[in-house]
Amino acid sequence: MQENLDDIDQKILSELQKDGRLTHQDLSSRVGLSPSPCARRIKRLESDGYIAGYSARIDQAMVGFPFSVFVSVRLDQQIDNRLVSFESEVSKCPEIVDCWLMTGSFDYLLQVAVRDLHEFERFLTGRLTKIPGIASLESSVPIRRVKYQATRLW
Repeated sequence: MQENLDDIDQKILSELQKDGRLTHQDLSSRVGLSPSPCARRIKRLESDGYIAGYSARIDQAMVGFPFSVFVSVRLDQQIDNRLVSFESEVSKCPEIVDCWLMTGSFDYLLQVAVRDLHEFERFLTGRLTKIPGIASLESSVPIRRVKYQATRLW
């Protein structure tokens, strides 16, 4: 909860989101603390769950997957076992890099990363449409990303 965070905690989170590789020394100077108290705050933010982990943002195109497709999925039934079954199958597909349970006219929104349109077609017809319980799919190809922001912080 944000109310448990003071201004220094918020600055720490903001700086780490910009660059998760900052040393404690660099981070402490940016937020106005000495390194030891800064390190203690980071540990607390980690243990309290504000910091869920650390990773590198990899450019999908640079590692061979320049083509993304967003796929909206409608299931035939919105019952617990159908949702669990679908989510289990999705977790087995490396092409699906993001999956959201949605409100509205579709049940799920998937982001699929592939090499090209032909690979997407093979994935769509050979794997995705074979998942039990899918009533309909709608694919959208993004033209370009307009904005990226890891997480909104205040």
